[in-house]
Amino acid sequence: MTTQFPAMQFISAPSVLVVDDDEAIREMLVAVLTRDGLSVTTAADGMEAVAAFAAQRHAVVLMDIRMPRLSGLQALAEIRKLDRSAAVILMTAFAEVGSAVQAIKDGAFDYVIKPFDISEILLQVGRALQMRRMRDDIATLHRELSSSYHTDRILTASPRMGELLQTIAKVAKSNATVLVTGESGTGKELVAAAIHYNSPRNAGPFVKVNCAAVPEGLLESEFFGHEKGAFTGAQTRRRGRFEQAEHGTLFLDEIGDISPSLQVKLLRVLQEREFERVGGTELVRTDVRVIVATNRNLEEMVRKGLFRQDLYFRLNVVTLKTVPLRERPEDVRLLASHFLQRFAAENRIEVSGIDEQAMERLLAYCWPGNIRELSNAMERAVVMSTGAMIVAEDLPEQIAGLAEDRELAGGDVAPPAADSGGLREQVSRFEARVVAEALARNEGNRMKTAQQLGISRRSLLYKLQEYGIS
Repeated sequence: MTTQFPAMQFISAPSVLVVDDDEAIREMLVAVLTRDGLSVTTAADGMEAVAAFAAQRHAVVLMDIRMPRLSGLQALAEIRKLDRSAAVILMTAFAEVGSAVQAIKDGAFDYVIKPFDISEILLQVGRALQMRRMRDDIATLHRELSSSYHTDRILTASPRMGELLQTIAKVAKSNATVLVTGESGTGKELVAAAIHYNSPRNAGPFVKVNCAAVPEGLLESEFFGHEKGAFTGAQTRRRGRFEQAEHGTLFLDEIGDISPSLQVKLLRVLQEREFERVGGTELVRTDVRVIVATNRNLEEMVRKGLFRQDLYFRLNVVTLKTVPLRERPEDVRLLASHFLQRFAAENRIEVSGIDEQAMERLLAYCWPGNIRELSNAMERAVVMSTGAMIVAEDLPEQIAGLAEDRELAGGDVAPPAADSGGLREQVSRFEARVVAEALARNEGNRMKTAQQLGISRRSLLYKLQEYGIS
């Protein structure tokens, strides 16, 4: 029988360590495995096996349980001290199956019963090699993902962004809770990811929850999980995001949108580092770093009684504020070129650059949607382009038709004059008019308005309340 192993995934032939005190079995397995393109090393007992594995990390260990000097179970424990991801297949007599099952609980990959079929051995080794290859691929992807969030790889030419990146590098080394504030589309999630992947927790998971996107009644279960039968439809126990993020980082976006009752439970988790699943009584301990983000003014919400003051203080250990794109014009040209290359490659469209007139329009625009809007604009421009260069006509209407007054597409709303108050006041008035105009265009349909503005319906309702728009 010939079995195709995934040898091409390795730099050299996958190596298998065969361990058995019976020389005839060792020779037979060497003949079978080498015939299938594997590199095989042998050991006569557990002590030799540990020494051989210490000298070379083998992809798979095929090992008998009953051996002199050091048993297979003892050797398994020593090998896992050297490499916890080692794929160890145990060979055992029928009477020792109970020991083999316990060994699987202790980290063995699987077991085969003597006398065994060669086809069974080949099948198990093939499965173990496939699992090892997948683990290696995941580790490689994790290293690549981690390096992509190094602060020196985040594109910016802005001095203010440079200061923010320096702060991120300092904060990442700690375990402090971080509050990231800023307008929608300014890269709050990117900041959270940069903190995680530059922290001591970067080997753990980075779990994200958009609090505004989850129905309010399900958000507690999303956070903490639930027990079977906790509510209608809870067919099985479910692990929540806090459990999923164990030893890693949990990023809670739009934290200002959670209900008062959930604020109390979140405060308890941050203080006590423990929680109960919905419908359960068991206390679950958690080791998670929490990063939260919002585009709302939490201080104002605290004053209005919409957000708990004690939770705000607990979240506000370190605050990082993202920089709106209109306040970092140096980055418009840089990011536009980056998005151009990315979307041209994704769509297999040959576009070499942006002509000067189109770039002037990009630089003059106020970018209320920030980087997310710039990304969408460049994707649209690439798709609509007909030549080697992006021209003004390829850009979205509200940017391509930009005049001195910079009117918004489909309306007569213009940014406030520079002398009409402080920056925050100007931005608030401008945002209120944009929301009101969008609501009017959609004939009061809030769902369509929220989709058009790129925000959740819940966020829209808060803005309508905040700005007194009916």
